[in-house]
Amino acid sequence: MKDLPEESVDLIIADPPFGIDFDKMGSQYRRDDGYVAEGYSEVDGDYDKFTYAWIEQLPRIMKESSSAYIFSGWTNLIDVLSAAKNAGLILINHIIWKYQFGVFTKNKFVTSHYHILFLVKNESKYFFNKIVHYPEDVWNIKRTYRPGQQKNSTKLPEKVVKKCIDFSSKPGDLVLDPFMGNGTTAVCAKGTLRHYLGFEMNEIMKQIIESNLSEIKVGEFYQPYITLKPSPEELAKKYPAVRRYLEQLEKDKNHKDITEFV
Repeated sequence: MKDLPEESVDLIIADPPFGIDFDKMGSQYRRDDGYVAEGYSEVDGDYDKFTYAWIEQLPRIMKESSSAYIFSGWTNLIDVLSAAKNAGLILINHIIWKYQFGVFTKNKFVTSHYHILFLVKNESKYFFNKIVHYPEDVWNIKRTYRPGQQKNSTKLPEKVVKKCIDFSSKPGDLVLDPFMGNGTTAVCAKGTLRHYLGFEMNEIMKQIIESNLSEIKVGEFYQPYITLKPSPEELAKKYPAVRRYLEQLEKDKNHKDITEFV
C-alpha cells in the first residue's frame, strides 16, 4: 500500500487475518480439506504491531470522501480499534454481523457474530448512500458455503461485501481490498460497476481469484438506487397526524383571509 498514490481510493474493505490459531481444516466446520487452498498463514508475531502497520497507511490513500470497513473477531478487536484511532480514522458505526452458526461451547456463550468497523477519514465529507430508510447496525446475513469449490480457509459472503459497497461507493469508484483471499471484494466490485484493486500474499490464491472473477459479468449485480421522497398523500395514509395536518391546510385554503397571502 505504500506505493499507492495519495487520495486514490474511494472505499476500503478489509478482512485481515484474525490472529487466531486454528487449522485450515476447521474440523468443527466439517469441511473437505481437498477444497481448501494451501498457503494460508496467520500473523507471525505481534498482532498489535501488524495491525498498526497496515492501518496507518489507510488515511494517506483515502480521499476525503472515502470510507473503510474493517472486519474483526472479538479476540483482537481492541488492537484494530486502537490502530484506527492512532491513524486518525473516525469511527462512524460499530456494526455487528450476526450469522447463523457458531462453534459449540461448554463454559461460555457461543460466538456467532463478527465486528465490522465503519471508519472514515473526514467526518463531514464522507460519502454515504442511504439506500434504505432505516439502516440498522446489526446485519443478519447468513454465511454462504460453496461445497465442491476451491476456496481460502475463510470467505466472506458476497451479500455482506455488496452491502458495504452499495452504502459507501458509486459506480466507477475504486474499491481496495488489502487482503484479497478468495477475491470476493473484487468480484462484488466488478459486478456492481466499481473498479477494484487488491493484494494477496498467498500465490496459490491467484488462480482461484482469477477464476472467480471470470465467472462474473461486469455490472451483473448492479442495482440503481434512486431516493424517492414519499408524497404528502402517501405519508397521510401512514400517519394520522399528517392526514389531520393536510386536512387543516385544505380548510385554510378556502379561507379568504389566508389565501390572500398565499
